[in-house]
Amino acid sequence: MTHFLHTADWQIGRQYGQFETDDAAMLAEARFEVVARIATLAAERRVDAVLVAGDVFDTQAVSDRTIRRLFTAMSAYTGPWVMIAGNHDAALADSVWSRAMQLGCIPANVHVPLVTSVVDLPQANLAVLAAPLTQRHTYDDVTQAFDTLETPAGRIRVGLAHGSVAGRLPDTIDATNPIAPDRADRASLDYLALGDWHGCLSIDARTWYAGTPEQDRFRGNEPGYVLDVQIGAPGMAPLVERIATGRYRWSAWTETLSLSSDAQALAERMAALRADDVLRLDVQGHVNLETWDALQKAVGEAAAQVRALLPDLSGVRLEPDEADLAQLRASGYVGEVAAQLQALQATQATQAEDDQSAVASEALRLLLRFQRETAAPGAAK
Repeated sequence: MTHFLHTADWQIGRQYGQFETDDAAMLAEARFEVVARIATLAAERRVDAVLVAGDVFDTQAVSDRTIRRLFTAMSAYTGPWVMIAGNHDAALADSVWSRAMQLGCIPANVHVPLVTSVVDLPQANLAVLAAPLTQRHTYDDVTQAFDTLETPAGRIRVGLAHGSVAGRLPDTIDATNPIAPDRADRASLDYLALGDWHGCLSIDARTWYAGTPEQDRFRGNEPGYVLDVQIGAPGMAPLVERIATGRYRWSAWTETLSLSSDAQALAERMAALRADDVLRLDVQGHVNLETWDALQKAVGEAAAQVRALLPDLSGVRLEPDEADLAQLRASGYVGEVAAQLQALQATQATQAEDDQSAVASEALRLLLRFQRETAAPGAAK
């Protein structure tokens, strides 16, 4: 029985510029933490090897310290690792991999083939046919060489590659770095371990994407796993187990509000979020001032309890109800100004008018709030 873990797309050194500084730092740190969890898992399960299918690093420009930290995070598992370059960390003449070698920080048990070749692991009865990318984009199938690569008799043949399986991923996926969907059959592979697609996905019984082990974007394609693979003998079907490894849960909500009960329901959903949640919130619709204030409060409270929150409330229009209009004394000058602001708020044809609409919405909120505060009992005269 040959037993290994399949993982990919660690994206070490990834930056999260859309988040606040503290949140971005924690999300970046989570990528080192998940590598350490994978190493511990490999040791606990006593696997024969760990295979990493590309994009170990997010960019060639990561610091020397980041390179060293990555290999330190792997230290809990002392068995063989085989990792290849992907499109983000392609094995160029001058690359993150050449720097790692110059730094002397790649342990002896970590195999980093820089050209298409076979990494033979006789103690595991495993031959890894590795196809690292040597440029960021190619329109040639680098796994085609697997068809003719020879391995010792009786070895489990496992391919390790990074790219897009033709016709099996969404049409929007990058068409570069193609991989034939029947490569496992063509090359007599017992398993084909792939990287590039960040979700855990089975192409067929012998061909899998592990996905990124720590979610890093707002896409519900089942990220946050590594694959535990066991193969009894050459030609036998692999037994594949998905193991959850991710810490943070990324969600994207799009909400439309028309009633105060809609806002209340949204507030209750946000109240259920926890410290490991990362949420992008897009809210549209129309509300009165009271509901707007309640929405703002709910968003503020949620931001304090989750890892990160990216709220977009620009699509919410303020529509005063009868109580709001009464406070504005609608027959007077203030009421006329409010009516003009409402009209400007509804104008959203061009970018300039969109900006004008946003300013009008904020002005209307301020006007209503000022009028409410000055009308309140005990307000200064």
